[in-house]
Amino acid sequence: MKGVLLVNLGSPDSYDPKDVKKYLGEFLMDERVIDVPLWARTILVKGIILNTRPKASAAAYKKIWWSEGSPLIVISERLKNKVQKSVDVPVALAMRYGSMTIKKGLQELVDKGVDEVLLFPLYPQFAMATTETILVLAEEVRNEYFPNIKIESVPAFYNNPDYINVLSNTIRQSLHGENYEHVLFSYHGVPERHIRKSDVTKSHCKIDGSCCMTPSKAHEFCYRHQCYEVTRLVSEKLNMKAGTFSTSFQSRLGFDPWLQPYTDRTIERLGKEGLKNMAIVTPAFVSDCLETLEEIAMEGQEIFHEMGGENFITLPCLNDNDHWVALISKWIKEFVNIESLTV
Repeated sequence: MKGVLLVNLGSPDSYDPKDVKKYLGEFLMDERVIDVPLWARTILVKGIILNTRPKASAAAYKKIWWSEGSPLIVISERLKNKVQKSVDVPVALAMRYGSMTIKKGLQELVDKGVDEVLLFPLYPQFAMATTETILVLAEEVRNEYFPNIKIESVPAFYNNPDYINVLSNTIRQSLHGENYEHVLFSYHGVPERHIRKSDVTKSHCKIDGSCCMTPSKAHEFCYRHQCYEVTRLVSEKLNMKAGTFSTSFQSRLGFDPWLQPYTDRTIERLGKEGLKNMAIVTPAFVSDCLETLEEIAMEGQEIFHEMGGENFITLPCLNDNDHWVALISKWIKEFVNIESLTV
């Protein structure tokens, strides 16, 4: 029997600094998040970051925590429940980090008789630190605990026409009636070295602005290209005029160069240039979370206001939007009815 495992990033169990420290430790010790030798990663994470960051991160989580729990978990569960009502196969939910493990998710499906799993990373774009780490861990868990099941994964769907339609229509609806002059597409940042490591050609990615526009096999796994492509496709769908939208990258860590331009500095620049009304959308996330609700909606707004800006509109992610639910359900039904899924 076939079944589906939706997988998102994860969240600490609470905003208590102890829970946040445990969560950050698991997240940052992932070799695909901080891709340096184990000894260096251990010193950096356990010797430095976990001695300073948990309290600040806990305070940030506390600002956005809902009465039902972590927004990302609550939204993901709502999404899963809606999808389950739309399909005839078992649907489970897991997180890459935290207590809702991939092992628990697979066990839930196996207990229901599932032996063919559609692994659905809830990330439109491919990145080492998101999709790849989910795929690798799922295969490790399968080999160790569930060797008799088969796993097929949903590929990156950043340029899927149906996805672009759903995303564009959601943005259009969110912007309706709002006062804005510029739309900023803010994507989660990754170190530049991740882009080069994911280059299957080992030569195409220059991160100079030209390589992402030149057709290449490297684009299948190039996060930067896929982000810019989402911006291009959505802006065309919404008939946005040149100069009224731009792309940036948020959430950098450490001193190595990350993808640029940086979101915080872009917001600052726009304010300094006299922009009074802006909207910001975060298409690397399908569920609102710390990075959208606190880093963008709170910190970003504060920066914009300090620079003289007035209206700062943070658009919601797809979350459990009915059209998004319908699209996921459509892809699941295709998986159920055919041997392999192509999105």
